[in-house]
Amino acid sequence: MAKRIATGFGRLLVRNGYRKLCFLFAAVMLWQWYDSLENLWWPQTFAIVHTALIAGTAIELLVPGRLRWKLPLHAAALLASIMAWSGFRWIPAPREEWKDAAAWGDWLAEISEPLRPYVGVSSAAFGLFLFAGRFSRTRPQVMLFCAAVILSLAVLDSFTTIYLWDEVAWCVFIALCWFVAEHFERFRLSHPDTWRHLVEYPVSFGLSVASILGLVMAAGLLAPSVNPVLKDPYTLWMEARGESVPSFVGDKVRSVPSSVRTRDARSGYSRADDRLGDGFEFDYSEVMTVHTSRRSYWRGETKSEYTGQGWVDSEEEQTEVGLSGLAAGEPLPKMLAGEPLALAPEAETVTVVATVTMRRDESFPVLFGPDQPSVIRSIGESESMPPALAWLPESAELRWPRSDRTPYPDVYTIESEQVVLDEDRLRAAGPPDPRIAERYTRLPDMPERVLRLAEEITAGAASDYDKIRRIEAYLKENYPYSNTPDISRRRSEDFVDAFLFEVREGYCDYFSTALAVLARASGVPARWVKGFAPGALPAELFIGMPGEALDPDMGGTYTVRNADAHSWVEVYFEGFGWIPFEATPGFSYPYVYPAGETPEIVMPELPDMDSIAESAGESGGIRIPAHVFRAVSVLGLAAAALALAAAAIWIWLKRDKIRPLWRRIRFGAMSANEQIVYETERLIRLCRRRGLERNEHETLRETFRRWSERRRSLADDFRELLVLFEQAKYGGRPLAEEDVRRFAAKVRLIRERL
Repeated sequence: MAKRIATGFGRLLVRNGYRKLCFLFAAVMLWQWYDSLENLWWPQTFAIVHTALIAGTAIELLVPGRLRWKLPLHAAALLASIMAWSGFRWIPAPREEWKDAAAWGDWLAEISEPLRPYVGVSSAAFGLFLFAGRFSRTRPQVMLFCAAVILSLAVLDSFTTIYLWDEVAWCVFIALCWFVAEHFERFRLSHPDTWRHLVEYPVSFGLSVASILGLVMAAGLLAPSVNPVLKDPYTLWMEARGESVPSFVGDKVRSVPSSVRTRDARSGYSRADDRLGDGFEFDYSEVMTVHTSRRSYWRGETKSEYTGQGWVDSEEEQTEVGLSGLAAGEPLPKMLAGEPLALAPEAETVTVVATVTMRRDESFPVLFGPDQPSVIRSIGESESMPPALAWLPESAELRWPRSDRTPYPDVYTIESEQVVLDEDRLRAAGPPDPRIAERYTRLPDMPERVLRLAEEITAGAASDYDKIRRIEAYLKENYPYSNTPDISRRRSEDFVDAFLFEVREGYCDYFSTALAVLARASGVPARWVKGFAPGALPAELFIGMPGEALDPDMGGTYTVRNADAHSWVEVYFEGFGWIPFEATPGFSYPYVYPAGETPEIVMPELPDMDSIAESAGESGGIRIPAHVFRAVSVLGLAAAALALAAAAIWIWLKRDKIRPLWRRIRFGAMSANEQIVYETERLIRLCRRRGLERNEHETLRETFRRWSERRRSLADDFRELLVLFEQAKYGGRPLAEEDVRRFAAKVRLIRERL
C-alpha cells in the first residue's frame, strides 16, 4: 500500500514536468534580472525576493494540483519571507477590548507597520514570477520573455556602470535550456509513442542534450576577439570622439576617452584634488561601517591652498611637523599658528565616539573620525599604536603610514570633541588671529566678477557667521546638484569662476570650493575638507518598529559607501576653532545645538535617479535619456505594474464607497467627538514611541506645549489639534464629519514628520 501511494505521488510530481520547468527557468532568469537592481533595493528587499523565489519554485515543483490551489501556499511563503527579513515582531492582540473593532484595526496597523516598505516591491517581483511561469509556455512566449530579460540586461550593461555579464551569460544559458525543453514538449505531444521509447534511455538522452548545450556555450566563451571588417555608425561616432566601444566577445572592455579621462570616473574618496571638475558615476559598493554615538561626517583630510584649478597642501601644511609615538587613550594636542589651541570658556563641546570597521581591502592616507579627533581609543586588537602613525595638530589629521609593512587597520575607534553650534556666541566672536587670517584667506588672482559677487552676497552682514551663512544659502538656492556637470560650457581658467558663471551646476567639490573661495574673498578664514557623508542607518529603524524610539542623536551603525564620499568647508572662529559648513544642496551637516534649540534633523539625500541615469557611463560614454533608462530597467516588471495600476485606479474610482466602509469598520458607532478623542490617544502613543515623553498627571495642553518647544516645526500643528480635541472632549456640542477629516489629516501630517 505504501509503495502504491509513493508511486502515485511520484507520478503526480512528474506529470506536467514541462510546466514545472517553466517556473524553474523563470525563477532563475528573474533572479539574475533582480540582481541588476542592487543599487535601488534595500538588502532586506533582496533577501525577501530571493527567499520567496526559492519557496515559490519549490511549491511549483513539489506540490501537485492547479495554480488556484497553490496560491494560498504562495501567499503564505511570500508573507513568511517578508516577516523573516523585515524585523517583524509580534505584538499581543488586544484582550480587554476584544470586541472593539477599532482596537483590532489599531493592533493590525501596528503589527503590519514593519512590513509595509517591502510588501509592494516583493509582491510585484513575486507576481511577475508567477505570471512568467504561467505565460511562457509556447515558443513565441518563451522567446518574448527571454528576449526582454536579456535585452534589458544587455542595455544596462552597455550604457551604465553596472557590470552584468555574469547575469547575461546565465540568462542565455537558461534560455537555451528552455528552448530545448519546449522543443521536446512539442515532440512529446506530437509523437507520444516515440517519446515513451525515447525516455526509456534517460542517460543517453540527457548526455546528448548536455553535450549540445555545452558545445554552444563553450564556442561563445572561447571564441577569439576579432576586429570587425565593417564598423557600424555608432562605433564610428564613438571613435571619432576619442572613446572606445565595449567588445561583446570575451571580457567586457571599460571604455574611457583616450585624451580626456585620466582618472577613475566612479565616486569615491579622491586621491588627487589639484584639478577638480570631472563628472563621475555613483559607485554604491561599501567602504566601511561606522558605529557612532552621534551622527556625523567622517572627516579625513584638509587642504588650504586654492590654485585656481583645485586644492593642494600649502607650504605650511607640507612643513607641518607630525607627532608620532601616540598612545591609546592619550589626548591629541591641537595647535593653531604654532601655539596650543585653547577654546573660549563659552565654547561648549560634546563627545562623539565612532568605531570604524572597513569593508574592503583598501588603504587610505588617513584615519576617519567624527569632526576633529581628540583621542585614539584603539586600533585593531593591539593595545599599541603603529610607530609611523602621525598626528598633524594644525590640520587635525591622523596620517596613516604608506607602507606595506603597516597594513591599514580593519577596525579602529576615534573619539572627538564637537563644538556646540551656538549661533549667538559665534556671531559675537572676536576677529580671528592675524596669522590665521593671513594664511586661510589667501587666494590666487581671482576674476573680478567672483570678488564682486562675494561682496554683493555679504553686503550688510554684521559678522563672519552671517557672511558664511549668506554664502551657503546663496549656493544652495541658485545652483543645482549634478554629478555630470556640462563642462563644455566652461570658458574661464578659474574653476570657481567657471562654476559660478558658466557651468552653473556641479557636485560637492564645486559647492565646497566655491564656499571656501567666496568666504576668503569676504575676509573669512576657511579651509577645504574631504571625507565621507554619514551614510545610511539600517532600514528598519525608519519603519517605526513597535516599542522602539529612534535615537535623538541619530547614533547607530551607518553603512558608508563610495557614493558617500564628500567634501565640505571649515571656517575659523576665534575662541571656537574650526566649525564645519555645508553648501551642497541635499546635504545638511549634523551639528550639535544648545539645549532647547535642536531643529528637526534633515537626512542627506543622494541625487535622484534622473541625474544618475543621464550621467555619462564609463563603459559607453554616452548620455541616455532618463526615461529610456527607466523603461529598460523596469521592462520585466511591466505586467505587474499594470496590474497594480489597475487596482489603484479601481480603488480611486470607488474611493467614495470604500472610505465610508472602512471608517464604519474601524470606528463602528463612534460619534465624531469620540473619533477625535480616540485619534488623539493614538497620536500620544505614537509620540511616546518617537521619544516625546509625557509626564504623569500632566494635562494634554501642558504636554503639547512642551512638545512644541522641543519640536518647533510642529508647534502650529499641535496647537490646532489641541483646539479640536478640547472642543470634542469638553465643548458640549457635536462636531461634524468635516472636523474629523481635518483632524485626521493633521494627525497624518504629524506622523509623517515624526
